[in-house]
Amino acid sequence: MMLNIQYVKMKTSESMSAYVTKMLQKISKKYQWVIRTEVYFKMENDPTEKGHICEMEVSLPGPKIFATSNENNFEMAVKETIKDIETQLKKRKAKFTNQNISS
Repeated sequence: MMLNIQYVKMKTSESMSAYVTKMLQKISKKYQWVIRTEVYFKMENDPTEKGHICEMEVSLPGPKIFATSNENNFEMAVKETIKDIETQLKKRKAKFTNQNISS
């Protein structure tokens, strides 16, 4: 799986890049058909004290998968976004296996 991490209008963070890479490696081992993941980190002024945004776009056979979350810190945002991505990957995998069985 190819991985591209971008920090939008903010400084890059080696520790966040390492954290995301580690978390996404687990996903790529579980779902070998994931081709590429684009990760975007953004900061926004948010009155709810959130504003740490993580967006992920995952390329795989068929339509791309997208998830985003807005949390108090980037670690929580990454966890929530990956949780959403994994839910979508499970659904896609179930669709794949159902199609293979009925073929």
